[in-house]
Amino acid sequence: MAYPIPLTAALSGATVDQLAYWRKTTATHPPLLVPEAKRGGRYLYSWADVVALRSIVYLRQVKSLPRIRRAVQTLRSIEPGEWGHLANYKLVATGTSIVVMTPSGEVLDVDEHAGTVMDEVLLRDVLNGFQREDGHHVPAMAQPRDHLSVDPGILGGYPVVSGTRVPFDVVAGLADDGYSEAEIIELYPSVRSASIADARSFAQDVAAAA
Repeated sequence: MAYPIPLTAALSGATVDQLAYWRKTTATHPPLLVPEAKRGGRYLYSWADVVALRSIVYLRQVKSLPRIRRAVQTLRSIEPGEWGHLANYKLVATGTSIVVMTPSGEVLDVDEHAGTVMDEVLLRDVLNGFQREDGHHVPAMAQPRDHLSVDPGILGGYPVVSGTRVPFDVVAGLADDGYSEAEIIELYPSVRSASIADARSFAQDVAAAA
C-alpha cells in the first residue's frame, strides 16, 4: 500500500511544499527523490521513500539543502553499479561533513572529503522521533502513536492499529462518521478505545500536513 502526499508529509517531517521541491530538477542537480508510483496524476510514496525523506529532513536541521543534494549526487557516482534507493543508505551529519553507511556496511564521507572510507562513526537512527528546527515533532516511524504501528511487512508499511492489519484512517473515518467506540470495536474486535483516539489524533496530523 502506498502513501499519499499528506501521509508522507506527516510521517517524514517534510512539508508538502518541500516534497514538491525535492521532486524537481535544479540547474545543477537532479531531484532528491521522486516516487515511482502515481495515481490519478498524484504521486504516491513507498515506505522506503518515507525513510529516505526522514534522512533528508533530519540532515536538513544541521546542513544546507545544496550540501545534501551534493552528498546524494556524490553517493550515486561513488556506487553507480550498486545504487538502488536512497532508503538503503543511512545518512548522518558529523561536525563538518555528511557521512553515509552503505548497505554493505561501509561508511563513506560524501561531503567534505568525498569518497573517503570512515573507520567508525556514531550513526543516529532517523527512524526514531526527532524535532525539526521549527519545533515540530516528527513521530517515530515505527510507532507514530502509542497504539499505531508502521511495519513494511504489514500492508506495505501503511500505518495500522498496533497488533492488527486495520488501517488507522479506516478507524478514524468511522469515528468521524459518527460511529461510537462500541460500534467500531464490534466491527473490529482487535481495536481498543485508546487505538481509536490515537487513530483520530494521527489522522488530524495528516490532514494538517495536507
